[in-house]
Amino acid sequence: MHPMLTTAVQAARRAGNIINRATRNLDIVVAKEKAANDYVSEVDHEAERAIIDTLLHAYPDHSILAEESGAAGESEYQWIIDPLDGTTNFLHGFPQYAVSIALMHKSILAQAVVYDPGHNDLFTATRGRGAFLNESRIRVSKRVQLRTGLIGTGFPFRQLEHIDTYLAMLRDVMKNTSGVRRPGSAALDLANVAAGRLDGFWELGLSPWDMAAGALLIIEAGGLVGDLEGNEGYLKSGNIVAANPKIFGAIIQLLSRHLTPALRSR
Repeated sequence: MHPMLTTAVQAARRAGNIINRATRNLDIVVAKEKAANDYVSEVDHEAERAIIDTLLHAYPDHSILAEESGAAGESEYQWIIDPLDGTTNFLHGFPQYAVSIALMHKSILAQAVVYDPGHNDLFTATRGRGAFLNESRIRVSKRVQLRTGLIGTGFPFRQLEHIDTYLAMLRDVMKNTSGVRRPGSAALDLANVAAGRLDGFWELGLSPWDMAAGALLIIEAGGLVGDLEGNEGYLKSGNIVAANPKIFGAIIQLLSRHLTPALRSR
């Protein structure tokens, strides 16, 4: 395992331990609403501090982009961190949430960890070295037809200006696949695409820390990741489509008929 990935795994497991301890007493966890339908808890903050402390202890010159504390430092190496992706699920005891850590080197995704502490599932990837789940190599699914595919998604919840467009997309995807799932953690959904559990995924209005680690997992598992037009700007736009190579184009084609000027690549 690459040394930087080893450090990221250590950080993710530290955060996971904090999260797992908190699940025993969810009724006393303090949480607040950052924005409409967007929650943060004291556990998010504690987990994020543990991750950053671990990473900067090993690499003090690296920069940080974290969901709760924002950007810090300047470096060609940047860690992108979501300490608890799926906070609403966590607060309700719904076991679908994850720790997400990615490293970008010169603006290219290089390392990725998505850790599901509730199930002790560890997804990892290093650019050019493949993707793994608990040390076993994973690949995207081999399904070739969209109509037999199982597709993941996330409902718009922070920004609702695209809700009608999204619902039109959802309708078409439901009509042209074998099923749609919305578990509530984009990082874990993307990891499940990498593992072949989902054949594809799309969502609007995400942040880089929601997508970065999961995107590299999919790329290293043989899949494709892009924005709503299949281009590379998903980390900037926040709109993402990911799938195995056979289904990726079909999803793009299905969604493209609903694109508004605001959702097109710039």
